[in-house]
Amino acid sequence: MIVYFSATGNSKYVAKRIARAFDDTAVSIEKQDGSITLRENEILGIVTPVHWWQLPLPTREYLKKLNLTAAGQPYTFIVATCGTTPGCVFSDAERILQEKNIRLNAGFSVNMPDTWTPAFDLSDPERVARKNADAEEIIDSVIAGIESRTEGNHMKRTLPHAVRVLSEPSFDRARKTSRFYVEDTCSGCGLCARKCPVQAIRIKNRKPVWVKEQCALCLRCLHCCPNFSIQYGKGKTKKHGQYKNPHVRI
Repeated sequence: MIVYFSATGNSKYVAKRIARAFDDTAVSIEKQDGSITLRENEILGIVTPVHWWQLPLPTREYLKKLNLTAAGQPYTFIVATCGTTPGCVFSDAERILQEKNIRLNAGFSVNMPDTWTPAFDLSDPERVARKNADAEEIIDSVIAGIESRTEGNHMKRTLPHAVRVLSEPSFDRARKTSRFYVEDTCSGCGLCARKCPVQAIRIKNRKPVWVKEQCALCLRCLHCCPNFSIQYGKGKTKKHGQYKNPHVRI
């Protein structure tokens, strides 16, 4: 089984590519309660983006509640989709799974358009398309590594786990929902509230309102808004554009 968390489609696409290669199933962690039963020799794959150099909160919470039933130890791997670095994702997942007596056999990374638009510019569709085209060859190599049961962390440009000491406080500050704002173009469609993975948004008087002090900071609400009415921070997201992976629906 391949499980994934995907805010804008990159990880979903990679998960589906891997599942198709092994005649397997790709399932969103948002639709899976954490109970997994594997057949003999069935693989367990985790595909996830990288948030603030670490596992996204939804992925982290899912792995903490994971209840795996399998004949022996399955070949278990994690794939990080990222724009620059997979950060500490491998060590994050490895530590959580060790507590469950699950060995993380391998890690891989796939470089794709970085959807953290407070910093990264996705307004050039040709450049974004080239990035996605280049990712295809990387995904092929990941599939080859899984097929040969490669061992070890093969993620590119990883960071030491000690980085978490610095990244965690800044991540907590960045997750404050007071940093989001809504422009007048909002039509009140409610898509942002329906799509939020941590139910941090409610529609009140036909406008989104953040009802939690912090969210997962996945920016799915910003990227999925049909009118691009949701912005974050000091205005860069507006000029940096929206993004959804062109091959899948979120």
